Amino acid sequence: MIVCIAEKPSVARDIAHILGANTQHDGYLEGNGYQVTWTFGHLCELKEPHEYTPLWKSWSLSQLPMIPPRFGIKLKSDKGVEKQFNTIASLMSKADEIINCGDAGQEGELIQRWVMQKALAKCPVKRLWISSLTEEAIREGFQTLKDQQEYQSLYEAGLMRAIGDWLLGMNATRLYTQKYAFGKHQVLSVGRVQTPTLALIVNRQKEIENFVPRQSWILSTLYREVKFCAIQRDEEAEAEEAAEIAEAAKEGKTIKSKGPIYRLMEYATEEEGKDALEAIKDNPFIVLSVTKKKGFETPPRLYDLTSLQVDCNKKFGFSADQTLNLIQSLYEKKVATYPRVDTTFLPDDVYPKCPQIMNGLFLTKNAGTQPYAEIVKTLGGKPLKKSKKIFDNSKVTDHHAIIPTGVSPQSLTEMEWKVFDLIARAFIAAFYPDCLFETTTVIGEVKKGETNSVLFRVNGKVITDEGWKVVFKKMETEEKEENENESEKTSLPVFQEGESGPHIPSLADKWTTPPKPYTEATLLRAMETAGKMVEDEELRDALKENGIGRPSTRAAIIETLFRRHYIRKERKSLWATQTGVELIEIIHEELLKSAELTGLWEKKLRMIERKEYQAQTFLEELKQMVTDIVTSVLNDKNPRQISVTVEPPKNKKGNKK
Repeated sequence: MIVCIAEKPSVARDIAHILGANTQHDGYLEGNGYQVTWTFGHLCELKEPHEYTPLWKSWSLSQLPMIPPRFGIKLKSDKGVEKQFNTIASLMSKADEIINCGDAGQEGELIQRWVMQKALAKCPVKRLWISSLTEEAIREGFQTLKDQQEYQSLYEAGLMRAIGDWLLGMNATRLYTQKYAFGKHQVLSVGRVQTPTLALIVNRQKEIENFVPRQSWILSTLYREVKFCAIQRDEEAEAEEAAEIAEAAKEGKTIKSKGPIYRLMEYATEEEGKDALEAIKDNPFIVLSVTKKKGFETPPRLYDLTSLQVDCNKKFGFSADQTLNLIQSLYEKKVATYPRVDTTFLPDDVYPKCPQIMNGLFLTKNAGTQPYAEIVKTLGGKPLKKSKKIFDNSKVTDHHAIIPTGVSPQSLTEMEWKVFDLIARAFIAAFYPDCLFETTTVIGEVKKGETNSVLFRVNGKVITDEGWKVVFKKMETEEKEENENESEKTSLPVFQEGESGPHIPSLADKWTTPPKPYTEATLLRAMETAGKMVEDEELRDALKENGIGRPSTRAAIIETLFRRHYIRKERKSLWATQTGVELIEIIHEELLKSAELTGLWEKKLRMIERKEYQAQTFLEELKQMVTDIVTSVLNDKNPRQISVTVEPPKNKKGNKK
C-alpha cells in the first residue's frame, strides 16, 4: 500500500480523486492501492525548554543560555491533532511506500518530515513537487516523483530556521523579560525576525520625530502657459559621472556622457530669490534647446508574493496577512499557482502552456461579462512573445512567479476576485508590447544683467503607443482618471529653438518634508531588501538574498508585532507603541535589531538550501551568538525597566473604549 500525506484535507481530496482513492475513512481516503491522509499544517513542534530539563521550567537568568545538547520534537497538545497523528502513524507503519505531498517549500518539507519522524516511518519516501493543484499538474507530478533525499538540504534549511528561532526567541525573550520587564506577568518578546522588523519601524519613527524642516525658495516662470523651473549645473553629479567614465575606460569599456547635468535651483534665502526675480522680470524668455528622445517602458514584472502583498496593500488596503490568505485560497481553488514564492520569472517549460492559460482567461467570466476577452483577443493569431524578462531558468529555483492556471474561477469572493484580477492582468500584460513614449526637454534662459542669466527647464512626456498599458485601463475608474490627468499635465506645446517672448516669474517657498511612516507595503519592501528602500527591480532582486524572513513568513511577523502591542496602525501608517520604542532602545546587541545583519543569517539559510553551507556550521554560529548576547545583557548595569502596552478594554460591541 502507498500512503500519500498532504498538508490539508482539501488538497488530500484533490489528490485522492485523481488517484482513484475514493473510499472515505476516518482521517484518510483509500482506493486503487493508495491511502491518502493529511496534516493540519504543523502537527509537531520543537520541545519546550522544560521538556529538556526541569531546571528550565522556571524563568531564571541563572539558567541562560538554554542550549539543548540535541533538539527534539513533540506532538502538539491538541486532541484533534493527536487523533489525526495516530491515524497517520498507523497507516505509515504498514506502508510499502510514502509519498510526501506537502506544500512544495521549506516549511511544507519540515511539516511532513517531522510527522514521518514522529511516526517512526521506515519505508522508502518519494516527493511530489508541484506548483499548482490543477488535475494536469497533479498527474504530471505523480509521473515525475523524486526521491525524498533530493530535498534533504531543503529540510535542513527549514530545521535550522526553526532551531534558530527557538534558540534566539526562547533565550532572548526570557533574558530581556527577566532583566528589564516591569511587573511579574509582563513578557518582552524578542525574535530573530520580529525584532529587526520592529527596529525598522522605530528608527523611521525617530527620523520623523527628529526631523527639522529646511526652507528654500524656488524661482519659476510662466512662458506660453507652461511653468518652467530655474535650474543650475550639478557639478557633483557631473564629477561622479566623469569618474565612472574614467573607471570604465581603464577596463576597456566605453560609457557615453549624458552631457550637462542639471538640478533644481534652490535659493537659501528669500532675499536671494527676490533679487534674482527682480533681475529677470523685464527681460524676455529665450528658448535655448528643445530635445526629444524616444523611450519605452517594459511590462511590469509578474508577481512574487511580496510584490502581490505590496500592490494589494496600496490598491485595496489589504494587510499582508489578508493577501497571503486570499492567494492561498486561490491556489487551493486551482485558479492560481503556488503563492509562497520570491521570484518574478517563469522557467522555459511553462512557455508551451501559456496559450492554454491565456485561452482560460479569455473564457473567464465575472458578473456575466468576460473581463479579459478583449485584451486576450489582441494577442490572438500569433505566437506569444518569449522574453528573457519573463522566461529565465537561472532565476527560478523551486517555484516560479505567481500566474493564473487557466482554470476558470468559480465562486470567488469580492476580495479573492481583486487579487485574481491583479495576477491575471499582470500575466496578460507580460506578453504585450512595450509602452512607447516620447520625452521632450525644453531649456530656456532669461538674462540677468549683461553677463549672467538664469536657466529654466520643463520636461514633457507623451505616450505614442500604449502597448501593455491598455491591459490595466479598465481596472478601477479612479486609477484610470488619475493616469489620464497625469498624462495631460506632461504634454507640452511645440517650442522652437531661438523663440522668445514675455514671461511671468514667481517665487515660492519650499520646505523639506520628513520621511513617510511605513505602511505594510513599504515595510514588506524594506524586509525584502534588509532595510534598503530601492525602486530598481534588478537591484531589488539582488538584495532579496539578504532579506529579513521569507516571503511566506513576513505577514505573520507583522501580525505578531500587532499582537504583542509593539506596533499600531493609523489608517495605513504603522507606528511603534511606547513599549516597542523602549524595547529597541534598550537592545544594544546589533545582531538582534539590525535588518542587515539578520539578512546575512537569512542568506546562510538559503545557502544551506542550495548545499553551499553546512547546517552544522550554522548551528554552531547560532549557539555562539546566543551565548554572546546572554553574556552582554547580564553584564549590563542599566536599571531601566519597560512596561508592556496593554490593549484597551473593549465594550460589548467589540469596540475599544
